[in-house]
Amino acid sequence: MQTGSRINIRFMTITAMLSALSFVIMFFDFSVPLIPSFVKMDVSELPALIGSFSMGPVYGVLICLLKNLLHLTVTKTGGVGELSNFILGATFVFVAGLIYQHKKTKKNAIIGSLIGALAMALMSIPSNYFITYPIYTAFMPMETIIAMYQAILPSADTLIKCLIIFNAPFTFVKGMLSVIITLLIYKKLSPIIKGTR
Repeated sequence: MQTGSRINIRFMTITAMLSALSFVIMFFDFSVPLIPSFVKMDVSELPALIGSFSMGPVYGVLICLLKNLLHLTVTKTGGVGELSNFILGATFVFVAGLIYQHKKTKKNAIIGSLIGALAMALMSIPSNYFITYPIYTAFMPMETIIAMYQAILPSADTLIKCLIIFNAPFTFVKGMLSVIITLLIYKKLSPIIKGTR
């Protein structure tokens, strides 16, 4: 019982630390070529993915939630960006963590990460179509948003086309960037997080 309490305290402490790190990483977002400038790349899901692998998928989701609650204090999107970030990040790390927890091997970590990144990319289509972009139209007309995509690809003349052609692949690449970094550093971090070193 005492050991369980010690593990819970350690995991809660690690969760708080990874959430804070994730929050800081959000500030280092950047634009990428061939994507409208308001769609930013960042690897703030990286600490959540590490947490999901080392402590379980629920902790990964919790890190995503805490990161976005912290970011509400400096939001420039009225909370819409944070809501979208949470939905997508939570999908990614929960799926990846769930598959990895089933069998903790490097192969399963890679499979879980790939499926998690794919799930996040697919989730980005309904999430943006039904939640994020309709709310953004309060600040920017939909025609203006679509025109920013059309400046890159004229045939992207509807929101659903924009999301399928641009946002879904972009979201997948964003997830894979976190995956690559996680696979490179996880083996060294895992014993520290679990308290086995």
